[in-house]
Amino acid sequence: MRLVEDGAEAIILPLQDALQHAVDKGMDLVEISPNAKPPVCRIMNYGKYRFEQNKRAKEQRKNQKTTQIKEVKFRPNIEDHDFDTKIRNAEKFLLDGDKVKATVMFRGREITHQENGRVLCERMSERLAEIANVEKAPKVEGKNMVIIFSPKSNK
Repeated sequence: MRLVEDGAEAIILPLQDALQHAVDKGMDLVEISPNAKPPVCRIMNYGKYRFEQNKRAKEQRKNQKTTQIKEVKFRPNIEDHDFDTKIRNAEKFLLDGDKVKATVMFRGREITHQENGRVLCERMSERLAEIANVEKAPKVEGKNMVIIFSPKSNK
């Protein structure tokens, strides 16, 4: 068994001697590479090692930005003021760094006039062009038309 200590060169010892060496130092014998010939082990404080690993992982998760998809629902015959209010909400979501899923809901026979939904999607795209990119073009899914916007990067 090849034994590696902090800063020292690797020495080859039998398993019992390596284990005794680790116990004498008050540390753990950790197998690093079991498939090597001979297997490589290291003397280290395994509890401290795990603690440092968890601490680093937690720090990385803290620095990550999670994006959510917020939904704004429209009807094809929406009035201008209602449209402006919903677009303001969508702008707020996009400025917070979230994606926006805009859904145009058709009821009854409105689905036969999908061009109204497409016109509404174009209006949304024009209004949000400065702060958002169209990630997914308008697509009809059942009785809904869906378009997804993602925030533009501020670089």
